[in-house]
Amino acid sequence: MGTAATDKSIAIPVECLDKLLGHGDGNAALLYLHVLRSGGFSVERAARALKCTEAELTAAAGTLRGLGLLDAPEREAEMGESPQYTARDLSAAARSDPAFEAVVAEAEAVLGHVMSSNDLRLLFGIYDYWGLPAEVMMLLLHHCLEDYQARYGPGRVPTMRFVEKEGQFWARSEANTLDAAEELLRRKRERQAAAGQVARALQIAGREPAAGERKYIEAWLDMGFGPEAVAEAYDRTVLNTGRLSWNYLDRILHSWDEKGLYTPEAIAEGDPRRASAPKKGGKPQPQPEKSDGERLEAMRRMYEHMKNAAPSAGGGGARGEGYDGR
Repeated sequence: MGTAATDKSIAIPVECLDKLLGHGDGNAALLYLHVLRSGGFSVERAARALKCTEAELTAAAGTLRGLGLLDAPEREAEMGESPQYTARDLSAAARSDPAFEAVVAEAEAVLGHVMSSNDLRLLFGIYDYWGLPAEVMMLLLHHCLEDYQARYGPGRVPTMRFVEKEGQFWARSEANTLDAAEELLRRKRERQAAAGQVARALQIAGREPAAGERKYIEAWLDMGFGPEAVAEAYDRTVLNTGRLSWNYLDRILHSWDEKGLYTPEAIAEGDPRRASAPKKGGKPQPQPEKSDGERLEAMRRMYEHMKNAAPSAGGGGARGEGYDGR
């Protein structure tokens, strides 16, 4: 996109801003900033972060391409179905393409069953339409098996729809070589580790976050928040609501995002916690103990006060003034 980014700032050429402002498409401007901030384009991820529909972002991506501000292929913005290959297409590919034939054999070994005609159609779509070479598809199949079992338990086998969706993600991410695919997996492992740390900060233990919970976590990571910032927002949420309220926590993080507060240090400076006011009707604060001399002086003053206040008539006698013998 012709921009230079640092850890704390992103430089946008004036000509790019002029194009965005001149066109007047708000979704396109948001998507442009999102791509600059995240370093890549995924319709699903952008939809979560920008609170837009995938259809709106697909149109926005087309606008950016028309303005020369997004150089990704048109297919990267799509999440449509692979072409409806015929049985003749699949049979011809299996006979004439040894690489695809090897992919089919590997898929059957990984998934543990013979490919159905629909399975073959989806598999060939990843290979032919989405353009992943055979060696990358081998890695894709094994990754899908590991990922699926990590999510749903040992012994579980992914469906071809699951493999297709992941294959489309790899293709959109340009993971079309072994090196690029391995780099994508490395980033994905880092992302999963960060998501796990966020889940632990939210006291989610003994289970995987639900789909809706994962969307919140992914959106917060996309914004640039780490586990420590989410833990601070969680603590404030529980203190103010008495529970984990995802909407309340999300509002806190969005307010910090608007202020550019992403680290605990920045949050403490830019949005410090309010000091708690002393509660009315609480227990009285303990007073410091008096010394023996102070106690004797207090008793002497009390005695003098009682003596001066006692009535003078009526024969005080030996009982003494101010003391009635009761």
